[in-house]
Amino acid sequence: MSQILIIEDEAVIRASLRRLLQRAGYHVTEAGSVAEAEQHALPDFDLIITDLRLPGEPGTAVIHKAQGVPVLVMTSYASVRSAVESMQMGAVDYIAKPFDHDEMLLTVERILKQSTLERQNAVLKQDISRAYPAGGMIGCCPAMQEVFERIRKVAPTDTTVLILGESGTGKELVARAVHEQSMRRDAPIIAVNCAAIPAGLIESELFGHEKGAFTGAVGTHRGLVEAADGGTLFLDEIGELPLEAQARLLRVIQEGEIRRVGSTQSRKVNVRLIAATHRDLQQCVNDGTFRGDLYYRLHVMEIRLAPLRERGEDIRQLAEVLLDKTRQRLNRPPMTFTAEAMERLLHHSWPGNVRELENVIERAVILADGPQITAQLLAIDNPPGNGQDSPATVGSDEALSLDDYFRRFVRENEGQMTETDLARHLGISRKTLWERRQKLGLPRLKT
Repeated sequence: MSQILIIEDEAVIRASLRRLLQRAGYHVTEAGSVAEAEQHALPDFDLIITDLRLPGEPGTAVIHKAQGVPVLVMTSYASVRSAVESMQMGAVDYIAKPFDHDEMLLTVERILKQSTLERQNAVLKQDISRAYPAGGMIGCCPAMQEVFERIRKVAPTDTTVLILGESGTGKELVARAVHEQSMRRDAPIIAVNCAAIPAGLIESELFGHEKGAFTGAVGTHRGLVEAADGGTLFLDEIGELPLEAQARLLRVIQEGEIRRVGSTQSRKVNVRLIAATHRDLQQCVNDGTFRGDLYYRLHVMEIRLAPLRERGEDIRQLAEVLLDKTRQRLNRPPMTFTAEAMERLLHHSWPGNVRELENVIERAVILADGPQITAQLLAIDNPPGNGQDSPATVGSDEALSLDDYFRRFVRENEGQMTETDLARHLGISRKTLWERRQKLGLPRLKT
């Protein structure tokens, strides 16, 4: 039963409101002034309803004394000014006397429901924070502990963050964790994949355009940077950003302003920038494909994600969590991995990283006829102890870029695998495989 405190100096009104709320099932306590109300433990109430004008202190004085308890202000001196002042001081709502009984009950019910939802949300966030130290990410290996520590340190600041790692390692999860632990958490985070937007449209998409700026610009368009104003802008695959757009982005970082395509006027924006890439940006600077001044602006705080194949026992924990989530989403009964299946998972090279692991597990759950995920259901072709090195362990992969790894894996295996098998082992779609072949100049072998 919700506990409500009424602070009203007129006994008749106070008694009438008490009876109304008691008939609705609420437990009600009365007080004739703020001083009298302070004799009770104010934080123990679920809602405080107070008159604005009271003997001694005004009713709004209870807002700060109540330590977060919602306060509904009522007054017979209804005016826009007093309503605005009450709300600015922290009141959740405002109602004028004489009030309609139904209106009062509806207002009280709405406030209590909203307060309950906010408390539940806070508890859930605390539970998630305890279970997963950074945005739901999982990992106990030293590399992941370093990631969690960097997120904890950099999140409360407005420092630009550069996230490095292979495709599928969870760079967007890191960006969202930084945002959720920052002072901007109540504002939006806008995620943009720079590689997914055609080069001719990316400036318009990021910075907006004015009507008539180019053929097809039939109206004014607000860009994604403006949409992130007050929040966080996450630019994934920033290494793919054209040089012209890089210059505009540099101005956003340096001056905190943008200029829409086709406009002569600049607009102020307040965004925190987080960027991510699988490329070696320093090498891109040396090659002239990435601006050095932008690179040094981005490279303030670096967070590097280890590939899944280097995370050891984290694979076990990730696989079990992903299995539980997947079978719930697909409405399947509880499932477990067989010992052989887990060994396969632990010894696979995972060129597609966590994304590939998710795909492998989802396929196995769909195909499973019973409560166990077997090695055969996983359909990964490197059982431990077979005496054959996987493509990920031949030579020194640590010195390879993702493109070099892709090129070598495809060339070494395309004679024995179909395009579907290649895509599956890389943790990507056939369409993505075809696009990367075109980009890297790797045409399919003719048969």
